[in-house]
Amino acid sequence: MFAFIVRRLLQLIPTVFLAISFLFLLFYVLPSDPASIIAGGNNRTPDPLVVEQVRERYGLNDPVLQQFLHYWGRVLHWDLGTSFNNGQSVNALLAEKAPRSIRLAIWATIIEVIVGISVGLISAVKRYSLIDKLTTVATTAAAAIPAFVLGYLLQYTFAVTPEKRNWPDWLQLKTSRLGPDSWFLFFIPTSDQWRYLILPSITLASVSTALAARMMRGSMLEVLKADFMRTAKSKGLGERAVIFRHGLRNALIPVITLIGIDFGTVVGAAVLTETVFSWPGIGSQIVDSVFDRDLPVILGLSLVVVIAYVTVNLIVDMSYAWFDPRIRLGERVGG
Repeated sequence: MFAFIVRRLLQLIPTVFLAISFLFLLFYVLPSDPASIIAGGNNRTPDPLVVEQVRERYGLNDPVLQQFLHYWGRVLHWDLGTSFNNGQSVNALLAEKAPRSIRLAIWATIIEVIVGISVGLISAVKRYSLIDKLTTVATTAAAAIPAFVLGYLLQYTFAVTPEKRNWPDWLQLKTSRLGPDSWFLFFIPTSDQWRYLILPSITLASVSTALAARMMRGSMLEVLKADFMRTAKSKGLGERAVIFRHGLRNALIPVITLIGIDFGTVVGAAVLTETVFSWPGIGSQIVDSVFDRDLPVILGLSLVVVIAYVTVNLIVDMSYAWFDPRIRLGERVGG
């Protein structure tokens, strides 16, 4: 196990380096001049003297290779630079935005785990029943509806309509923004924070929950056909004990992979959800920075997203040995 962890941690280094280096070089391939945007914006012609001053201030006149080496030299000291747009430290911006995206990702993952696994398990056990058919239709629809469409539908149904019709206050959810930013134990909403959290969490979790349910159903159906399941039944164990004690643990292995990847992804990829609900997290900030050509912010936040993604995948791989004792990570079988 130790050798496996060390090997995966060493693999993290080239993965992060290549991903961020690609973004860095892509910045210079895209059209438009970042110095002009910083000096005067997209809608007017800036003063050439101001543009030159901006280039000199941010080192944009230096050769690309020199800028590249200078950037990685700062990163090794965890100095992610300063925003071209407002002069704010990227480290400070990250400290502000990351917790919000992580909280949203945690609740989306909780919904995915509870709903996805439960629905998939019930669908597999009740194969070809009415429940199975209904869940198949529901999960297919959830996977097909774009996040921005679902987001606006949920806003209109559970926020706009209740407010127009004067529904009870506890039924009126909020359409957008962060809310009071009040939390207990980092991710549990307090005060009225849940009104702002529930709709973006459901929107973000919709596609991944549908995929988890479908994968759980398929995996459980395969496990139900296995020889050890028939052996367990022949020993006189009840159906519930066979399913939960023997079947569920083995069926969860591919689902864990999906859920782990989803969590690592939604931290930075919740662009549409954060935009629709004006949730001030990493995803929406990256989008704003792309439009502003704010390279330090793009690279700094993307660096954290890549590290989070690779780290979550490592944790997922390590969890295999717990769910299936037959798996021994980093160990050779035999003599």
